[in-house]
Amino acid sequence: MPSFDIVSKLDMAEVDNALAGVTREIAQRFDFKGSKCTLDRKEHAVTVLADDEPKLRQMQELLRVHFTRRGVDPKALSFGTEEKASGDMRRQVVTLKEGIDKDLAKSLVKDIKDSKIKVQAAIQGDELRISGKKRDDLQECIALVKKLDSDRPLQYVNFRD
Repeated sequence: MPSFDIVSKLDMAEVDNALAGVTREIAQRFDFKGSKCTLDRKEHAVTVLADDEPKLRQMQELLRVHFTRRGVDPKALSFGTEEKASGDMRRQVVTLKEGIDKDLAKSLVKDIKDSKIKVQAAIQGDELRISGKKRDDLQECIALVKKLDSDRPLQYVNFRD
């Protein structure tokens, strides 16, 4: 019986490359000369430290641009609340979303079942297994899930015939 998995995974090497690109661009840009803007990644959290509000906005935009350049979907970025740091500096924690949580999995299963496509969806940890009798049904299911607006990037892996 043909099947595939819906997962949400990040290539952490590409994330590190994107963060290195942002750091290089901050060091070279004229509007960031003499500033103390930094990026620091620990596991699935990136701490952005900027001199002021406009520089923080610029750094957010740079993160989105460099993630897109490196082939990492910017939907994976979840910007936290801004907070004051020492002096006039601003700090923001950006979490990297990975894995399909229970709420998203349940809504995807519900949408797939409501579409009346002849497939079965099963939640397996932080991924979703879709199986059906025909390959065309599975491809139709992938097209349906791509149309849905999810808050994180989804990949379709382990397509088995």
